[in-house]
Amino acid sequence: MTVDDVDSLASAAIGGDRAAVDRLLRTIQPRVMAVCARMLPCRQDAEEACQDALIQVARRIDTFQGRAKFVTWLHAVAANSARSTYRSLRRRFAERAGEPAVEPADPRTTSVIAGTRLDLLDALEKLEAERPEMVEALVLRDICGLAYADITTQLELPEGTVKSRIHGARARMRELMTQHAHG
Repeated sequence: MTVDDVDSLASAAIGGDRAAVDRLLRTIQPRVMAVCARMLPCRQDAEEACQDALIQVARRIDTFQGRAKFVTWLHAVAANSARSTYRSLRRRFAERAGEPAVEPADPRTTSVIAGTRLDLLDALEKLEAERPEMVEALVLRDICGLAYADITTQLELPEGTVKSRIHGARARMRELMTQHAHG
């Protein structure tokens, strides 16, 4: 199914067509899962985030305003769901372990790939606390792989502003991840 087909299906879903909503959710599920899996190392965690994102789409499809393509909006919803799932998992782990929620991943029990992703998510959390306006542009570009034009439309910002935010976010993320690796 093409992006235009998904946009048409989304339009029908926004218009209240329940069958279109069901078909849309089945159609977008693999794309949403792919976004979540890029951010969360454990398949079960990615599946949880994917389900949460699909629920958000079903509940909030009427908030899609059509400024950007539906799949651009969808990537933002999926990435936000993955980050939210990560925060929730980190809190739950800390509560069970009775430890602070910001402990770095233990390299003896975490794969190199998973550790890198967890370091990335920890750094994104810190960046969001410091400079929240930078996070969404960075996630949409570097994790979701969206084009600058799609990001500018989604965020309703000039391309120069988007590129500047991404550049600044990348620089700060490098610093945060280097600190995490050495500290």
